[in-house]
Amino acid sequence: MIDIKFLRENPDIVKQNIKNKFQDHKLKLVDDVIELDKKNRNSKLQGDELRAKRKALSDEVGSLMRNGKKEEAEKVKLEVKSINEELENIEKMEEEYSSQVKKIMMQIPNIIDPSVPIGKDDSENVEVQKFGEPKVPDYEIPYHADIIERLNGMDKESAGRTSGVGFYYLIGDIARLHEAMLAYARDYMINNGFTYAIPPFMIRSDVVTGVMSFEEMDAMMYKIEGEDLYLIGTSEHSMIGRFKGQIIKKEDLPIRMTSYSPCFRKEIGSHGLEERGLYRVHQFEKQEMIVLCEPEDSMNWYNKMWKLSVDLFRSWNVPVRQLDCCSGDLADLKVKSCDIEAWSPRQKKYFEVCSCSTLGDAQSRRLGIRVKGEKGNYYPHTLNNTVVASPRGLIAVIENNYNEDGSITVPEVLWPYMGGTKVLKPKK
Repeated sequence: MIDIKFLRENPDIVKQNIKNKFQDHKLKLVDDVIELDKKNRNSKLQGDELRAKRKALSDEVGSLMRNGKKEEAEKVKLEVKSINEELENIEKMEEEYSSQVKKIMMQIPNIIDPSVPIGKDDSENVEVQKFGEPKVPDYEIPYHADIIERLNGMDKESAGRTSGVGFYYLIGDIARLHEAMLAYARDYMINNGFTYAIPPFMIRSDVVTGVMSFEEMDAMMYKIEGEDLYLIGTSEHSMIGRFKGQIIKKEDLPIRMTSYSPCFRKEIGSHGLEERGLYRVHQFEKQEMIVLCEPEDSMNWYNKMWKLSVDLFRSWNVPVRQLDCCSGDLADLKVKSCDIEAWSPRQKKYFEVCSCSTLGDAQSRRLGIRVKGEKGNYYPHTLNNTVVASPRGLIAVIENNYNEDGSITVPEVLWPYMGGTKVLKPKK
C-alpha cells in the first residue's frame, strides 16, 4: 500500500505505474480515492471546527454556571447538544470515507523500481546472469518421478487415497535427502548471520491482507472453516506478521531471520506427465529468509539475499540463473523481484526454485510496523527470499547429480546430514 500523500501529490506517476503493470482496469481507482480522500479531509476539517466550537461553548457553560446565569447556560447547552448530534453524523462519515479509502488503496499496486523491465507476464522476464555451466550428459536422465520410484522414495498412490491429488509420501533415502537439504540450508543461513525461527503455520486474515494482495490470497490460501485462520503459503507471511503493530528500535535494524515451515497452496495441478511428479503440489517444505531494514538499505539487502540462494544451489552442484521479473509478473506489493532458476538436464531448460523480493514499506504500512527514529516514527522496508523449497529443490539436486547407472551422488556438503551416505543406489 503506497502513501496516500504520495498518491495525492503524484496521481500521474501512480497511473503510469498501473499502466506499466498492465492493470488499466485499476486506473479509475486513483481518481476515486482522490475524491474520497478529499471528502474525508473535508469531513475531518468540519469535525475539528465543531469540536473546537463545542469546547469553547462548554467552557462558556461553566463560566455562566459559576456566575449563576443558569438560564443562559441552558441555552448554550442546547447548542452543544446540537453540535454533538452533528458531530456524530460527521464522525460516521469520516469512518466510512476512511474505510473506503483504505479498501481502494490496498488494491492500487506498489510503485515498482525503475530497474524493473516492462512486460506483460513471466514470458517477458529477463535473464540477468548464469552461475555454473548447464550440462546435458550423454546418457538419458529419466523423469524425476521415475528416478525416485526406482529408489523406493515416493508413494503418490497412497497419498491420493489419504489426501487426494497433489500430495505425496517421501520414503527412505529420498526423504532423508529432502530433510538433509533443509537442515543444511538452515545451518547455512545461521552461519550467514540470520536468526533461526519456526513460526506459526496458521495466521489470521488481518495478517494475510497485510502481507499480500486480495487476488493472491484468494488464489493461494487455504482457509480453516469456521475460524479466522489461514494455512500459510510461505513462512514469510507469519514471520513478517510477527512484527504487526510493533515499534522497532532503530538500533535493532536490520532484522535478519530464517524460518522453516511446511507450506500449503491451492496449486492447480498440471496435466499429463508432470502431474504424477513433484513440480506442483499442495504441500511442501521450505527454508525462507526475511529482512526488515532501513529504507535506504533495502536494495543492498535484496542483492545479498538472492546471491545467498545462488551460492547454496551451487554448493549442491546445481547450475542456476537469475531472472529479473518484469512489471506484469510482479505481485502488487512488490517493488522489485527476481527468480533463481535451476538447470534441468532432463528438460534442457531452467525452472524456478527461488524467488527474491523487496516490497518497500508496503507490508510494514499495512501491518503498522514502525521504527522509532530520532525525528519520529517511520516504516521499515521488508524483503523475503526462498532459501530452498523442497521438493522443487530436491528435483534439481536429483537431476544434476544423477549417474548413468541410476544412482544419485549426494553433494559433499550434505554427507554429514546423510549419516555419511555418499551415493543413493536404486532398489529396482
